[in-house]
Amino acid sequence: MSKSLNRVTNALAAHGLQITPLEMGDQTRTAAQAAQAAGCALDQIAKSVIFAGQNSGNAILFITAGGNQVDAAKAGSVAGETLGKADAALIRAQTGFAIGGVAPVGHLSPITAFFDPRLMAFSEIWAAAGTPRHIFAISPQVLLRISGAQIADFTG
Repeated sequence: MSKSLNRVTNALAAHGLQITPLEMGDQTRTAAQAAQAAGCALDQIAKSVIFAGQNSGNAILFITAGGNQVDAAKAGSVAGETLGKADAALIRAQTGFAIGGVAPVGHLSPITAFFDPRLMAFSEIWAAAGTPRHIFAISPQVLLRISGAQIADFTG
């Protein structure tokens, strides 16, 4: 098991959850790929989008529905600072994940996170489990709680 997948599995277990991420036959780097692999609607995919805080230098996580796009201006307003593109090095250093497999839980360091209310419309959503081929199903209410995210309007 990869270190990244192991961190996600351990994070889920630390919250008392018995969730085993599934390895998909195809890559799940994009929301569309993940939805096809999971056999669910695009908006049931909880994308983990990372921006870089221009003042803090920290990675900031936006967990959004697969069909939504993060609006940088709205996201910056929610985060309380101007946001820029997070490069692969920042994402890897602060989350421990590579682009295409960033999970909403199991980060190397605590992360400020925000949650798209669109995800709350579903009884089950799917999220990356730390690799480009692993995803897991979870209720949005549970993911909101264990991710430490705040519900906010940041999509455009």
